[in-house]
Amino acid sequence: MSGHDAAGLDDLRQVESELNTRWPETKLEPSLTRVQALADLLGDPQRGYPVVHIGGTNGKTSTSRMVDALFTRIGLRTGRYTSPHLQLATERISIDGAPISPERYVEVYRDVEPYLSMVDARGDVPMSKFEVLTGMAFAAFADAPVDVAVVEVGMGGSWDATNIADGRIAVITPIGLDHVEYLGGDLAGIAEEKAGIIKPGAVALLAEQDPAVEQVLLRRVAEVDATVARAGSEFGVLRRDIAVGGQVLRLQGLGGVYEDVFLPLHGAHQAANAALALAAVEAFFGAGSDRQLDVEAVREAFAAVASPGRLERVRAAPTVLVDAAHNPHGAEALAKALDEEFGFRKLVAVVGVMDDKDAVGILSALEPVVQEVVLTANSSPRAMDPDLLAGVAVPIFGEDRMVVQPHLVDAVEEAVRLAEENDDGDTVSGGGVIVTGSVVTAGEARALFGKEPA
Repeated sequence: MSGHDAAGLDDLRQVESELNTRWPETKLEPSLTRVQALADLLGDPQRGYPVVHIGGTNGKTSTSRMVDALFTRIGLRTGRYTSPHLQLATERISIDGAPISPERYVEVYRDVEPYLSMVDARGDVPMSKFEVLTGMAFAAFADAPVDVAVVEVGMGGSWDATNIADGRIAVITPIGLDHVEYLGGDLAGIAEEKAGIIKPGAVALLAEQDPAVEQVLLRRVAEVDATVARAGSEFGVLRRDIAVGGQVLRLQGLGGVYEDVFLPLHGAHQAANAALALAAVEAFFGAGSDRQLDVEAVREAFAAVASPGRLERVRAAPTVLVDAAHNPHGAEALAKALDEEFGFRKLVAVVGVMDDKDAVGILSALEPVVQEVVLTANSSPRAMDPDLLAGVAVPIFGEDRMVVQPHLVDAVEEAVRLAEENDDGDTVSGGGVIVTGSVVTAGEARALFGKEPA
């Protein structure tokens, strides 16, 4: 792999295998005791810089990348912590807008490692992998040092390991159902858990939400005496025009209107993420009706935003797109963008999902916009068996519109062939392929097409 030496990647694999002996991110014991104990031993690195904390169900990583780009363009040194990664663990910890090197990742792990056994020995439950990674990110940011950290919640909010940080700015992206087995199926209950990142005296920026969710979030804002700004009220997307390679936006910020903002990403959901990110950065600098960010800097920042694995084009002729949608809410946003912004003559989906996800919801959201579906699996041990997935797909697609290909590489090849052929079996142009269903599926598809981790 270019850019990293083999020894660095070997060391990284060694550290990952050590981390993988710990509880995975899908196993939770609701408590901040362990991660706080680690932070105490490390000298509370998370208190060394202001934090923009980003929670919600969908759009967290894209919004984090946009906030990061805005801060960077304005001249601040940033740290960004996101999850899960698409291809390489180093993507989770970025400094100055780029993932830390495998060598640095290993170094940070080895620095915190002596403290892990001390924390593990204190309780019945050892530290989870995510708790360790969170400690590593906070330590790496303090060491850099960064001017501001953009921190994405792993799962939930109140009990998420990232919540030991005191976010001056709390950003809540749209909340929907996901991780039902951990967070429950009650939307208001999920919102309550996610609202836990809104701290006393913070500024909370809320994406447009289901009314029941908004009520919960506003109650939390009132309880902790936070300041609030809402999409559709204090900020939002005033206009959106589809353009080559993305969209041109007119955004209402907290400090006024920002015209002609080109965003090289597709979908109304990304425009909404952009408005949210802009408001968060304005709030950070105390912008209000009398004070606006430099419009040119805002334009340059958004024009430079990339969000790998989010409706990302990895091949042309036929077009192959990759998207990390892994719940019905995400799949609906994806389907809407595919329908509105791409004029495919024929679109074939390659879908591989995790066995704990709502496969029915994901497939049902995609069905109206794709002609055929190829069902597959990624390499994760949590991947749903493609034959089981096919059983789920039959009532939604019907047998004549679906194919099963157990391996992703074969599934993509099959989809490309299907996209290029018409009903008579002749080759025609204008076909497209969308590979989706899981972050792992998206990441592995990126790698197949030679995309570097980003």
